[in-house]
Amino acid sequence: MKLLVKGQPGRDIVRVTPQSANWTYVGFAAHRLAPCETLALDGSLDGALAGNARETCIVVLSGIVSVRVDGSFGSFAWRDIGARRSVFDDAAPYAVYVPAGQAIVITAGSAAEVALCTAPANGALAPRLIEPGTMQRSSRGSGSNTRHVCDILPHTAAADHLLVVEVRTPAGHSSSYPPHKHDVDNLPEESFLEETYYHRINPEQGFAFQRVYTDDRSIDESMAVENHDVVMVPRGYHPVVMPHAYEGYYLNVMAGPTREWHFKNDPRHEWMLKA
Repeated sequence: MKLLVKGQPGRDIVRVTPQSANWTYVGFAAHRLAPCETLALDGSLDGALAGNARETCIVVLSGIVSVRVDGSFGSFAWRDIGARRSVFDDAAPYAVYVPAGQAIVITAGSAAEVALCTAPANGALAPRLIEPGTMQRSSRGSGSNTRHVCDILPHTAAADHLLVVEVRTPAGHSSSYPPHKHDVDNLPEESFLEETYYHRINPEQGFAFQRVYTDDRSIDESMAVENHDVVMVPRGYHPVVMPHAYEGYYLNVMAGPTREWHFKNDPRHEWMLKA
């Protein structure tokens, strides 16, 4: 099973659909936009990622954009949102939540990069702007396992299936570690969630390492991940390690039958939490 999707030059950086991933819930795409360039999503243009059956969380990774949403809730417009020059800025992003069944137009006010995170939905929630000041930021771990987390669309915020979070991992540090998984529908101990990791590297010529593996090793894939690559996690543990001198960023999109994040650590490595 090939879990690595390579980022590409040009406007359409990377794209994962339920069909391409051979799973049910998560869709993801990242796009570069030049100043004044427009990206339109109405189901006919990109039915696998937006349209009548899927909710969307637009994350303004860098640059400034305007977003217009039209549909059953009326028309919404947010102008000139985005405050980061880079995903490595010490700041939360702007994001927009869009329910199923709406037309979306994104127009860049400057050079920008946007992510589209999607999952199945019933369309009952109204569109809304998610401002940086409403997002919870925290640091997890200690020592060389320290990483910095921003909850963009957590389970405490309204959505049907989507969970969206971003993580910055300092050079030489590990992340998503100890290795953990969320692939069994066994609440409250563990929830089943598909997941994508969209990686950015600073400086951009660098790389990270990510492993995805299951207890029975039916999946066991170790990857050298470069700037703009996506790693798909259908199930299994999925740690990330940054080498010396290269800082890592990833945007996580998770979705499953129940919108709760409960994970299980690999018991062979859980000892380090008690050391």
